[in-house]
Amino acid sequence: MARNDVKGKVVLIAGGAKNLGGLLSRDFAAQGAKLVIHYNSENTKADAEQTLEAVKSAGAEAILVQADLTKIEHITKLFDVAIEQFGGVDIAINTVGKVLKKPIVDTTVEEYDSMSDINSKVAYFFIREAGKKLNANGKICTIVTSLLAAYTGLYSTYEGLKAPVEHFTRAASKEFGERGISVTAVAPGPMDTPFFYGQESEDAVAYHKSASALGGLTDIKDIAPLVEFLVTDGWWITGQTIFANGGYTTR
Repeated sequence: MARNDVKGKVVLIAGGAKNLGGLLSRDFAAQGAKLVIHYNSENTKADAEQTLEAVKSAGAEAILVQADLTKIEHITKLFDVAIEQFGGVDIAINTVGKVLKKPIVDTTVEEYDSMSDINSKVAYFFIREAGKKLNANGKICTIVTSLLAAYTGLYSTYEGLKAPVEHFTRAASKEFGERGISVTAVAPGPMDTPFFYGQESEDAVAYHKSASALGGLTDIKDIAPLVEFLVTDGWWITGQTIFANGGYTTR
């Protein structure tokens, strides 16, 4: 699939309303794709509507779908709505995630369950549904975290419950490969978005900015092109987790 072949393709983005997901929605619209933009709740509806307006202004066909993806039937609905609207799905990208910065000894069962649902369970069943319903030669990409390669405390549920996505990615790439479907994960460093700042003190923000070899936080503008490459020209990369963090962590 050459890069310009995204024109006319159907791209479904979970968490496609804002931050990295919103930028991906805009980028794919500019390339002529048809967009299915998922958002979680009323809290993100305004962002979703702004993104939809921008996408349509770029000349793209697009729809919004609101759904709490921790209810697995809503993941099924998300793909079914996309197929009903556009006849199929070619590219499925999951940017959904939740951060919790907290000592293990203070973490509640409810917090663990929520982190597990959003970071692991949603990712697994999103990949499962994509595997069932993607068109042949489709592409799947999940956003994880560079903390998978960090030696640190306080993020146990975030890094720990994103970690299974690497294994989901490998297994799915093996199982879906005969249909020409590639499956990847991208692990950004701490991104300069509201998603990051809600958990961090000023001292912690300063540390994260200083920790990357290239300096500063990860810019979503440096991650979007990588995701776009993996689901187009870079389709031959499959079963891999790609760390893109300016030298924040490495393996």
